[in-house]
Amino acid sequence: METKRATDAPAQAVSLTEAEDLAARAFQRAGAAERPARAAARVLAMAEAMGVATHGLIRVGQYCDRIAAGGVDPAAAPRVETLAPALLRLDGGGGLGPAVAARALEEGIAAARRTGVAAVFCRGGSHFGAIAPYLWEAAEAGFAAVVTTTTSPMIAPAGGRAARLGNTPLGIGVPDPNGAHVLFDMALSVAARARVRKAAAVGEAIPQGWAIDAQGEPTTDPRAALSGVLLAIGGDKGATLSLMLDLLAAGLSGGRLAWEGPDAFGSPGARQDLGHMFLLIDAGALMAPMALAERLASVRAALGGTPARPGAAPIRMPGDRALAALRAARRDGLTLPRALLEDLRARAAL
Repeated sequence: METKRATDAPAQAVSLTEAEDLAARAFQRAGAAERPARAAARVLAMAEAMGVATHGLIRVGQYCDRIAAGGVDPAAAPRVETLAPALLRLDGGGGLGPAVAARALEEGIAAARRTGVAAVFCRGGSHFGAIAPYLWEAAEAGFAAVVTTTTSPMIAPAGGRAARLGNTPLGIGVPDPNGAHVLFDMALSVAARARVRKAAAVGEAIPQGWAIDAQGEPTTDPRAALSGVLLAIGGDKGATLSLMLDLLAAGLSGGRLAWEGPDAFGSPGARQDLGHMFLLIDAGALMAPMALAERLASVRAALGGTPARPGAAPIRMPGDRALAALRAARRDGLTLPRALLEDLRARAAL
């Protein structure tokens, strides 16, 4: 997960509740109804609270600008089809990304309560933020989850030097009845494009191994990287995994594959029509809560007791840092760049 803030501007404190309310009001002023506005605001505020600032509240203004440009329909009403008892398809109609995804998650959880497992395939979606908040919501309801979505192209296929594949995010969550959920949210590029943009903005070099330029040569120049392609984790294996996830999220849902759609922020007036996949598993149907809690505690103990490499950080479970950040945000509030908070208040008309 990306944890560095997108700006180093002077900061100001605000409660998590107030930040979420500002985001919801901003979306409503942009044309969204209250329910989708609040659903989207919850996702973005949760991402902010979990430390994923690049996919947090900074996205409110970007999404509102896309609404104003016509790339997102704030009045879209998602349509849900039940294709089989445990198989659903949702068409988001080009609506507000996190609201569409939150509806898909809600429908998937409801179906999985009845059947034990359910899959929801979405089309007509748009950028929906980080995956971690959806994993957390599923885990809080007692469900394991696998989530993926398509993105704009930014990775080359194996052997290529032009962007055709997305950095296709993948999230996996396992619920802990004691609340210490295991949450894994990653993108398939070595580094997020937001980090490359930030380096370009401040004139810093990027590490070797993050990207290649338009000629296919390794580069540490962030501007050359933005004109070239990001490198996938694991080389060709990562690029191929991106393709396979794209086929699940968009190929099976009927959404646009990575190379078929516009760049959400380069072409704000163009509809993305992204595909998403949500797989929900009722953990309680597989194992009693106490047994699952004990099993996860034993896993945590086994990993925590692993001898560490010299100089390495303490071994932790996926999601530990995000959950600690969420607890702190609920207790102490958020610290936002002043410019971001002022923008939220202006968009919310406060």
